[in-house]
Amino acid sequence: MSNPDISIVVPLFNEEESLPELIQWNQRVLKENGFSYEIILVDDGSDDDSWKVIQSQASIDPSVKGIRFRRNYGKSAALNEGFKKCRGRVVITMDADMQDSPDEIPELYNMIVNDNFDMVSGWKKKRYDPITKTIPTRLFNKVARGFSGIKLHDFNCGLKAYRNEVVKSVEVYGEMHRYIPFLAKWKGFKKIGEKVVEHRARKFGQTKFGIERFVYGFLDLLSISFITKFKKRPMHFFGTLGSLSFLVGFVISLTIIFHKIWGISQGLKVRDVVDQPLFYIALVGIIVGVQLFLAGYLAELINLDSNNKSDYQIGEELGF
Repeated sequence: MSNPDISIVVPLFNEEESLPELIQWNQRVLKENGFSYEIILVDDGSDDDSWKVIQSQASIDPSVKGIRFRRNYGKSAALNEGFKKCRGRVVITMDADMQDSPDEIPELYNMIVNDNFDMVSGWKKKRYDPITKTIPTRLFNKVARGFSGIKLHDFNCGLKAYRNEVVKSVEVYGEMHRYIPFLAKWKGFKKIGEKVVEHRARKFGQTKFGIERFVYGFLDLLSISFITKFKKRPMHFFGTLGSLSFLVGFVISLTIIFHKIWGISQGLKVRDVVDQPLFYIALVGIIVGVQLFLAGYLAELINLDSNNKSDYQIGEELGF
């Protein structure tokens, strides 16, 4: 069986109302443009009838495929599993809440195939979100641009297109789906583009994300910034900090001891070393330095023996 032109990967959680319309809309756009395709729906442990809808749609169109997690693992895990299964020349991701328009698919495909982008991220320039969501989003994207050096306006947009090699190269875990452009760049895929896309008002249900996602987003940004720079060389980070901390503490200790000895030799009255607060600061510096150095050493040992086993369990699959 030849690989399709396009793989649509849709992570979802409790979206039974929107799924039939979303699938049919995708099918119409793909067929009208003559694309061969597969639609991979990853049910992230829904507790509504989302899986039944997927089963029904798959029985009608064998190009509709499903993956069902035994419990909710999060969007990153759903995308990661979809990326493992997809076979399309171009992989397009979108959310299941009908806020992403499948009409964008042909142009996204052309940007990958004809314009030779490795990845194209959607930019919802005009949004239908409340101000309590738009302002944190803009701040988050500004910080993400600064950390990553990637000039995108909307890192968290679910509508993205990838060359197949990109999704097969990245490992998406935790809450790192926001930073797939960062991961792609780290893997050497540097031609990352952007396309203004339509942001549609939510038609069914309610958002699954609260304000906490922005807090987690900034923490994840710090984490991925560290990982991309030091994953293969943790000793460079921990060892450098540890050495500096140890050196500063050691020099301060020597200075205090020298000052004590010199004072005694001159017949001066000097405080005991242990009576000086600076001595304890130096002692902390030495201890922290040793701990950081050991942390870097242990991280290097762990890195040599690491593997990327997934810890989420799939309950059912359709079409694979």
